[in-house]
Amino acid sequence: MAIKFQYNKTSLTNLGKQLKVRQNALPTLKNKESALRSSVQTAKAESERLADELEASLKRYDYLAALWNEFEPDLICIRDVDLRTVKVAGVKVPQLDAVYYELQPFNAFVKPAWYADGVAILKELSRLGIESEVFEQRRQILEFNRKKTTQKVNLYEKVQIPGYKEAIRKIKRYMEDEENLSKASSKIVKTRHAEEEEEEESL
Repeated sequence: MAIKFQYNKTSLTNLGKQLKVRQNALPTLKNKESALRSSVQTAKAESERLADELEASLKRYDYLAALWNEFEPDLICIRDVDLRTVKVAGVKVPQLDAVYYELQPFNAFVKPAWYADGVAILKELSRLGIESEVFEQRRQILEFNRKKTTQKVNLYEKVQIPGYKEAIRKIKRYMEDEENLSKASSKIVKTRHAEEEEEEESL
C-alpha cells in the first residue's frame, strides 16, 4: 500500500500524526490478538470436552438400547434454549444459560419404572450436545475476530508503520535538500554581490 504524501510541512505533520496513532494502537492490538488466540483455544477445548462427554454418556447408556424402543419419542422435547451474549476478549459471544423442556404427562403406574430415568438421561444428553454446539459457535466467532485482528497487526506492523516512516524520511530529506540549496544559492548571490561591489569600488 503506497502512502500518498506531498513534499511539505503540512503533509509531514499529518504523516507524523498517522504514524503515532498506529504506533500507539499496535501494542493494544497485539494484546487483543493474544487474548483472542487464548480464548479460541479455551472454547475449542471446552467444545471438544463436552462432545467427548456426550459420546461417553451415550456409551454408558448403551445397555438401555433395547429399552429405548419402548420409549415414546414425543414424550419430551426441547421447548426453548436460553442464550445470552457475553464479552470474551472484547468480542460478543453466546453463552448457554438454560434449556427448557416440554414433558408430556404420562402415568407412572402404567409406564415402565425406568421412564423417569429415561427423561433425565435425555435431558442430560441434549444439554451436553447443545452446550458443545454453543462453544463451537463461540470458537468460530472468536477465530474470525482473531484473524481480523492478526491482519490489522500485520498491516500496521509490516506495511503502514514502515510506509509512514519512509514517507516522513523522504519529506525530511527533500526539505533538508531544499534548505541546503536555498542556503547555497543565497551564499552564491552574496558572494557575487560582494564581488560586484569590489569591482565597482576598484573602478
